[in-house]
Amino acid sequence: MRISVLSFLLFFLVLHGTSLAQYKQYENGLESYKAQKYDEAIAYFNDYFTKLIKDKKIDVEVYYYRGLSQYKKSDYAMAIPDFEKAIEFNHSNTGNIHWFLAKSHDRLGQSQKALDEYGKAIKILGSDKATHAKLLFERGQLYSRSNNPTAAFDDLSAATKLNPNDESIKDELNNLNRQTRSGKQEDVASNSKKEQNKQETQPRTDPPKKESVDKQNKNNPAAQNPVVISSVPATESVKELKPEATAVDAKSALAEMYANEKRYALVIGNSAYPKEIGALRNPVNDAMDLAKELQSSKFEVQLLTNVTYIQMREAMRKFNEKLANGPKDQTVGLFYFAGHGVQFESENYMIPIDAKVEFEDDISRMCFPVQRMVLANMERSNSRMNIVILDACRNNPFPAATRSVSQGLGEMKRGRGSFIAYATAPGSVASDGSGRNGLYTQELLKALRKPGLTIEQVFKEVRLNVLRMSGDKQLTWDSSNIIGEFYFKF
Repeated sequence: MRISVLSFLLFFLVLHGTSLAQYKQYENGLESYKAQKYDEAIAYFNDYFTKLIKDKKIDVEVYYYRGLSQYKKSDYAMAIPDFEKAIEFNHSNTGNIHWFLAKSHDRLGQSQKALDEYGKAIKILGSDKATHAKLLFERGQLYSRSNNPTAAFDDLSAATKLNPNDESIKDELNNLNRQTRSGKQEDVASNSKKEQNKQETQPRTDPPKKESVDKQNKNNPAAQNPVVISSVPATESVKELKPEATAVDAKSALAEMYANEKRYALVIGNSAYPKEIGALRNPVNDAMDLAKELQSSKFEVQLLTNVTYIQMREAMRKFNEKLANGPKDQTVGLFYFAGHGVQFESENYMIPIDAKVEFEDDISRMCFPVQRMVLANMERSNSRMNIVILDACRNNPFPAATRSVSQGLGEMKRGRGSFIAYATAPGSVASDGSGRNGLYTQELLKALRKPGLTIEQVFKEVRLNVLRMSGDKQLTWDSSNIIGEFYFKF
């Protein structure tokens, strides 16, 4: 009997000591979280769950703060199950947890789940006007990005009533109104065309003066366009032009035709991958050089190098806003990516530098889908033409974890007005290159500098030169469904 009592006492002391040690792990994790040492906090919380003792009052807090730590690290896929567990255990901060879930799903591109969580958060937190307005504002933005302007307008209007002094809500509502005034956009396009016709029949200066083009160029920046190379006086009629000047005049007329076109480009180059994936030599240089060249072709360029998944998502969101707010049928969007890419389950993925792929399903969670997240959003915008250039057709960087990954990239379905260019044919791979630029982008830069080439002619020239310089080993690939013409340089 004494042995049994002694055993019980020993068991109780061990259990009590284990409980204290486990609670200490929670306290250490909480302190680390407050100090913004999120990796350290997660390690403590993970160790907490290795203990045998379960106390729901503490467990719920560990789930909550581990979820918050992962959220702060932008690891939304890992934060979501912890937040859901905290709700399951009836955490006292349930309304805000639904809010965090909404943001997490939104960042992962899971729009419907995000909308559902915003609805739950509003039900719980809606009694506070400022919080209610903020939730409606964020959900309205999500509706707008999801091509639901009616629901977006309702949320933003309600948010404005709740918080009429918030300028950011007003700005968002005004932007939405501008996007939906299609009739007004048509008027703008019509007036633009009239202005073009007027410019074709009148001198560029007003009132007209008998001055040479050289003198006009000095005083008028608009006349300094490189394609206007004739020294014929501005007041001279077309009939008086010499024969060799007619080609210049044609280029000038072409430039005038596209004078109001808005061009936006998002250019990304990833080189600094971890050793598990494999660093690349050229992509950052490729992206920087292409961005500079596109700027000389009148593109407004957003350039990013060595970016994480969440940085790519945020850049894509800004890029889509530009295209959505551009003038209808007068906007051109161009997306360029250089870096590691893989084809998995009929989708092409760009790989951010923070991707940690151990299993096949990690690809869809940690890599960026081109078809769903890039091309589809571009095609839903106001752009008349969508150009996607992928210099990402290298070998599979995850051979140990992903047996189902196909070699190279796959050909993507495209909607009307899309031009997709690959560094090599679907299912093939391209080398990284040994110079400053990869072979594909090297030849693309050369072709872009030549004036008067249509987009098809540019990429045909790239294909010819890449094939020749690679000894017939690398065949570039284009897929087009565009309507109308496009010139990088007139």
